[in-house]
Amino acid sequence: MKLNELRDNPGAAKKRTRVGRGPGSGKGKTGGRGIKGQKSRSGVAINGYEGGQMPIYQRLPKRGFNKPNRKKFAVINLGLIQKFIDAGKLTGDITEDSLVESGVVRRKLDGIRVLAKGEITSKANISVTGASAAAVDAVAKAGGSLTTSAAAATE
Repeated sequence: MKLNELRDNPGAAKKRTRVGRGPGSGKGKTGGRGIKGQKSRSGVAINGYEGGQMPIYQRLPKRGFNKPNRKKFAVINLGLIQKFIDAGKLTGDITEDSLVESGVVRRKLDGIRVLAKGEITSKANISVTGASAAAVDAVAKAGGSLTTSAAAATE
């Protein structure tokens, strides 16, 4: 085989349609844009515009309510805490600040909330903003304690 014999597989490369290149091309003259009107012209971006009619996204009813002052908690699972304890990155009493320092969570946001996914086997005293009931039970079963601040109780 020589360099001049190299070819693509049949059907591998499809030539793009060049519009507006004469009547014989099948896409000549108007270039597939129809006749006249805003959409036949260049520089048109009218997504969602319905010719003055009230657009569908405004006709449909809005649903639900987004609370403007809602709290956003950093969520962490018990299994991850155990992993960091095993690695020696968390020791002693575990607070929100120690969780951030060790790299378990990136930032506190409005507080840290502990969920019960995974297992905890070490005896740990954890104090955070919030926790699920299952997480509190799991830590107590392992011989530790999980205390939450009063701010989370009102949420």
